[in-house]
Amino acid sequence: MTYQDTLNWMFSQLPMYQKQGKSAYKTDLSNTILLVNHLRQPHNDFKSIHVAGTNGKGSTSHMLASVLQEAGYNVGLYTSPHLKDFRERIKINGKEVSKSYVIGFIKRNKAFFEANQLSFFEMTVGMAFEYFSKKKVDIAVVEVGLGGRLDSTNIITPEVSVITNIGIDHTQFLGNTLKAIAFEKGGIIKPNIPVVIGETQKETQSVFKDLAKKSKSNIAFADKEITEVYKSDLLGSYQIKNIKTVIQSIKELNRNGYNISEENIKKGLLSVIKNTGLLGRWQVLNKKPKVVCDTGHNREGLQYVMRQLLNEKFEQLHIVFGVVNDKDLNSILDLLPQKATYYLCKPDIPRGLDANKLKSIFDKLNLKGKAYNSVKEAYKEALKHVNSNDFVFVGGSTFVVAEVI
Repeated sequence: MTYQDTLNWMFSQLPMYQKQGKSAYKTDLSNTILLVNHLRQPHNDFKSIHVAGTNGKGSTSHMLASVLQEAGYNVGLYTSPHLKDFRERIKINGKEVSKSYVIGFIKRNKAFFEANQLSFFEMTVGMAFEYFSKKKVDIAVVEVGLGGRLDSTNIITPEVSVITNIGIDHTQFLGNTLKAIAFEKGGIIKPNIPVVIGETQKETQSVFKDLAKKSKSNIAFADKEITEVYKSDLLGSYQIKNIKTVIQSIKELNRNGYNISEENIKKGLLSVIKNTGLLGRWQVLNKKPKVVCDTGHNREGLQYVMRQLLNEKFEQLHIVFGVVNDKDLNSILDLLPQKATYYLCKPDIPRGLDANKLKSIFDKLNLKGKAYNSVKEAYKEALKHVNSNDFVFVGGSTFVVAEVI
């Protein structure tokens, strides 16, 4: 199989949450345990940091990887979803896994995957862990895919467990209260392993404290512990919380025998994009007119993004916007600016919400906009109608951003 053949098989034959939604979600770790046994326990061959949370876990994971690279470590990075190419999910020192490795891994294990009906996410986690094992990484930053307790990544015993924050998202899997969601994400807390919470929240603080106490794990709330914040090349004021989370996590690593200097932290935070290739976090695509995209898509994530947006100076605001069809639109619609022109579109995946349906919802709220046949058409139309002092924002869904950058 070619690389494209391999990807086509992975995407079409196996359930994947990002494409399909609830049908891809597994309710236990039995398949993952079966897989790592088949692969000879690769996750036990390297140290790791486990990162969960509703928002900021991608940025935090990339920041951590960048800092560790600056400290001279050989660093694996596992994240999801990807924006342009599947291989973005699995990197070592910022370099994506090779196409030949992806092809070879699927070829070697295809019969096993089919016999056991493994999900896209399960086999991708297996691929990442085997790759990090074979390449002998010193440490891997592993981002949770969905939730925590039942996520396929939750077979590792990390050096530190990190939970950025808790917001209302994926309620069909994780529960519809902050406490319930915190319990699911807190499932990555392991016995005697330090845990860092990025954001102290009244509704979730006791959940994390109870879970840490049961596990005899030291717990630190980064926003209470860290007062000095360093600059990052990841723009957006909302990154301050993630930076504090990273600094506290590095402190925990240093207590455990790692050697990461203040200079490593500063350089790492300023070189995240260069060191890791991260895309889509308040990413400036053009300067005049200013065009920015951001993958924030749930209420908490969009709150941060809209706050940042309203700090910008512009004459007219143009927003290219699309969502998936299982998105709870009622939870985000009040965040969208009234004084903007919207270019509504459907992300090119089965879960994408039809642009005309989106327009009918926007019409009821007196949000001015038109529906377009594709993300690219909507983006082109937005660029046609802007002046040099206007601002174009692209977002609403990771998949919308992926089609633009």
